[in-house]
Amino acid sequence: MTDDTPTRLLLADDHPVVRAGLRAVLETEPGLVVMAEAATAEDAVARAAEGDIDVVLMDLQFGRGMGGAAATAQITARPGAPRVLIVTTYDSDADTLPAIEAGATGYLLKDAPPEDLAAAVRTAAAGRTTLAPTVADRLMNRLRAPGTALTRRETEVLALVAEGLSNQAIGDRLHVTEGTVKSHLARIYAKLDVDSRTAAVAAATGLGLIRR
Repeated sequence: MTDDTPTRLLLADDHPVVRAGLRAVLETEPGLVVMAEAATAEDAVARAAEGDIDVVLMDLQFGRGMGGAAATAQITARPGAPRVLIVTTYDSDADTLPAIEAGATGYLLKDAPPEDLAAAVRTAAAGRTTLAPTVADRLMNRLRAPGTALTRRETEVLALVAEGLSNQAIGDRLHVTEGTVKSHLARIYAKLDVDSRTAAVAAATGLGLIRR
């Protein structure tokens, strides 16, 4: 892309007010053009595949249907795919890790200043990474102390514990045995230095491992 070629954007969020706000900010920026909007993750995947989008600004939660991380994985799996910049309100490990693993180029929070949003879009278009400070800090901490970091599956299990599900219900949801769930919980307790489900949820919430 040459310097005078505009960066073409797709706004994917299920809230019209959010899309309007993003459009209002980005359309005042030179060199950025909002080509389309998508109210569902499925629509975002289909629209991104048309070949005229450089950066997708993707929310993580779309109510029913596909989530933003799954949509990101589908979008980035195509040859010549646009970059995906996550723009969301969520910064827990349960949200950030799946999105980054899915191929997101950047991760920004919706309360970021307008100038940070525009800079993140340009950075993503260039193929470089922008991470919200809280997300970057947490990833660095995971790298520094990998023994205490929860795996993606452990995070999924603990998030379901926080929802009040029993071990059997968690196993049914994740398509694993109840014994496997108990094994995950044993490792979670050891990593968080706790001895109960309640304490594990409290500790993980305080550390930002699962959503409050």
